[in-house]
Amino acid sequence: MWAKLRLVLIHSTDVYIRLNINQSPFNVGLPLELSEFTREQVQNFAQQHGLDLNASLIDSLINLVGGHPHLLEIAFSHLKNYPDITLEQILMQGTTETGIYAHHLREHRLNLQQHPELAKSFTKVNNSTHPVQLEPVLAYQLQSIGLVKLSGNLVEPRCHLYRQYFQAHLLE
Repeated sequence: MWAKLRLVLIHSTDVYIRLNINQSPFNVGLPLELSEFTREQVQNFAQQHGLDLNASLIDSLINLVGGHPHLLEIAFSHLKNYPDITLEQILMQGTTETGIYAHHLREHRLNLQQHPELAKSFTKVNNSTHPVQLEPVLAYQLQSIGLVKLSGNLVEPRCHLYRQYFQAHLLE
């Protein structure tokens, strides 16, 4: 198996541009975005975790987190590791400070608080009942951190979990 490994290393001794110390200089390559899971893929994902969930609970989870692979992994891992917790409890507490997504949501909240212009733009998106148009760089940044999804030039929250949490925790 190791015989198939190929490694390319490029090294430069001269600095031609000033690098941002807050960003890795090794973020190169082809970016790949993992798309939202379909209902069937979510069902299959649950089964891979050894969970047998009924269709209405799967639909309720999809309604909360969409097909967001990471948020689904959090839920399924939690259900597998804590058999006394039910999916109904996860759904009821999902947007609260005691829910399984609290750490994930707080990280986004802290990130937005450190970037007021992004926070203002996300609040605009989150408070609208329809997709809105943002300045392209702001839309791209919000999409890059995973809070929104783009549909053409319009932006909307990626899932109901984000909408509900950030409406309850207003960003100023």
